[in-house]
Amino acid sequence: MSSPGILRLSHATVRVPDLELAVAYYAEVVGLVVTAREGTRAYLKGWDEQQHHSLILQEAPTYGLDGLAFKVVEEPELDRLADRVTDAGIDVERFHPGEFGEAAGATVRFTAPSGHVIDLECGQGQVGNGLSLINPPPAPDDLVGMHPPRVDHIFLLCEDVDGATAFFQDVLEFRLTEQIVADDGHQLATFLERTHTPHDIAFLTGPDGGFHHLAFWVDEWNDLRTAADTCTYHGVTIDAGPTRHGATRGCGLYFFDPAGNRNEVFTGGYHFDPDDEPTVWTEAEMGRAIFSYRGQVDQKFMTVHS
Repeated sequence: MSSPGILRLSHATVRVPDLELAVAYYAEVVGLVVTAREGTRAYLKGWDEQQHHSLILQEAPTYGLDGLAFKVVEEPELDRLADRVTDAGIDVERFHPGEFGEAAGATVRFTAPSGHVIDLECGQGQVGNGLSLINPPPAPDDLVGMHPPRVDHIFLLCEDVDGATAFFQDVLEFRLTEQIVADDGHQLATFLERTHTPHDIAFLTGPDGGFHHLAFWVDEWNDLRTAADTCTYHGVTIDAGPTRHGATRGCGLYFFDPAGNRNEVFTGGYHFDPDDEPTVWTEAEMGRAIFSYRGQVDQKFMTVHS
């Protein structure tokens, strides 16, 4: 029997210069639920998530990603993974439940070879989804904006995609689902999972510590149309889509928050078993891998990041 390890993406901490504006955007346009405010931080979640938060907004002079966290169900697994990171030559910090912010569980923190701050968290506070556990309706009746039910994945940039991918596979036990491989054999982009979906995290060639987008799940293609209508109504410029990706076979819509952090609402994809072989895209087909319908590399989309 394989070890439980990491369950899924838990949350991301995103920097915003104007906290009030960012909270209004994520609550009213994206349609996340605000669960708490704590000094210069706000905590939000998708409506169907049981845990306290999947997004932390941190007031700061600059925009970008402060860090991301993965959910670990059992504390012994948290200890085991911390040992694996240490054995890989990376220092870890440990935080007790509640020590590291609102509703936080026991946390192990380290900086990955990609330059991103990673938390492994066990026991984040649970707040429920607002529905009864007995004979619930399909959804709450007060949803606004795009109202995604949950966070889905995060897309990052780093200089050494091969090295970052190897670390996530060999140390954190992620599975490689898809990759875009350069003519010289190096990985240009990789997609990795723990949830049997096409990706929980992905890497694209770029500067270390780069943040491309945070994606929220929606249930179907029509929800992407609703999201596009919502962007238009609120004056939010659409970056790309609605469109289909060749890699992951998912569909998405991209847009930016008021600070300049890119968001996506995402749906579709497929189920990935641990013994499935990863899909390989060649450098010549990179455009079709990213935007299946257009089939061309969009340099702005590939290079604009926070």
